[in-house]
Amino acid sequence: MSSDTDRLVTGVTARTSERGAATRVALLVAAREVFVESGFAESGVTDVVSRAGASVGSLYHHFSGKADLYLTLFDEFQIRQTQRTKQAVQAARAEGENDPMRLFIAGARAYLEGCLAEREISALFLRGDGPPGFEVIMRDRLRQWAKRNATLFEGDEGALVVVLTGALAAAVSEVALSEDEDASRVLAEDVLAIIGQIRRP
Repeated sequence: MSSDTDRLVTGVTARTSERGAATRVALLVAAREVFVESGFAESGVTDVVSRAGASVGSLYHHFSGKADLYLTLFDEFQIRQTQRTKQAVQAARAEGENDPMRLFIAGARAYLEGCLAEREISALFLRGDGPPGFEVIMRDRLRQWAKRNATLFEGDEGALVVVLTGALAAAVSEVALSEDEDASRVLAEDVLAIIGQIRRP
């Protein structure tokens, strides 16, 4: 194959990849909007592709169906939340903080702020209107979250980590599902203040 042909094939592949990536993003944006407006159960694949200006075939090229769209949105939200909490903990450590409880609170504050910044999508995952089996995924994520929190504490702090993670999960639910944003912010700060008063055994 000549170098001109190589360049032509590479250019076509790059354009095709860019177009495919743009379609995938458009489908996810549309799915997010449709799921938030109508709920997962009441939304259809045709609603998503119509909103995205795409075809049913293109949706099934990128995703296995409606549940896959929902789970992809969830995974991407969790990735953003993990990045927020890691950055907050790293920033606290960079400022000289080494108390595990204060590091936990720094991460928890970042997580709650992420829920407030993305209220609609965080509420979507807490309404109980997900695909079949989603509650199992949520429980698994909670266990993973507790394990990550445990790395902040030295020694055997199992019970404390379970209590802290459970308290924060309850707060996340209340903050995300509340229709009053100002009240949600106050609640988030109150929860963090109470957690901050817990003393390690």
